[in-house]
Amino acid sequence: MKRVNRRFSTLLFLGIAAALLGAVTLAGICLKDAALVTDFSRKDLPPCQGFLFGTDWMGRDMFARTLAGLSLSIRVGLLTAGISACVALVLGVLSAAFGGWVDALISWWIDLVMGTPHILLVILLSIACGKGFTGVVVGVALSHWTSLARVIRGEVLQLKTAPYLLAAEKLGVSRWNRVKLHLLPHLLPQFLTGLILLFPHAILHEASVTFLGFGLSSEQPAVGVILSESMRYLTTGKWWLALFPGAALVLVVVLFALLGERVRLLLDPGSVHE
Repeated sequence: MKRVNRRFSTLLFLGIAAALLGAVTLAGICLKDAALVTDFSRKDLPPCQGFLFGTDWMGRDMFARTLAGLSLSIRVGLLTAGISACVALVLGVLSAAFGGWVDALISWWIDLVMGTPHILLVILLSIACGKGFTGVVVGVALSHWTSLARVIRGEVLQLKTAPYLLAAEKLGVSRWNRVKLHLLPHLLPQFLTGLILLFPHAILHEASVTFLGFGLSSEQPAVGVILSESMRYLTTGKWWLALFPGAALVLVVVLFALLGERVRLLLDPGSVHE
């Protein structure tokens, strides 16, 4: 009964979290135009009944801007995390399955990327790709795959010595078929968990780079843009300009982190009997 309750609570949490994140994403898309509407007759209003998050120095609704920014950050985070996870899966499998100079080359590349500070690497890649949406996606996606690639490489190295893989090799099954039929299904839990856990890093680095001015353009209601602009007004007492967008970003990141941990427990065979 305890195992059933734990699995049910995990699935319930996953459903609620996915629904909440989906609702925020859709609401942000619907409020994209409203987030850009200016009205100087209502500027610098603190949180009130009509404007839950207040308004900024141009009379823009901070609630609409926060949801639009979160929606954009979630979409960028999902896209970059997906690309990073796929790169990690391909390179991790290639490194362990082929070995030799392929393993040495990929391991060297992993060490090189991990030896460079993430935020600096994201900035350099973003600038090289012209900044904006494309620059942020490329910069974040190509700098966050290394840890997952090492995990997948280690898992494949362990699986290579499994009796059923050795038997398949003796029976003449090609290397590609061994990877496709026997390795990839076993790597699915690590891949899904790594994909979800990559998201908090991706969204925070996207917001950080945008905050520093090397990411998304200032015309877009991104969370990094909102926080960057609000810094000029905090000394005048307009605390709501940074508090609510920052808190919302932290909540989304924490929710994805908890989501990744629950998925790991759900897919890990060793946790079934806990």
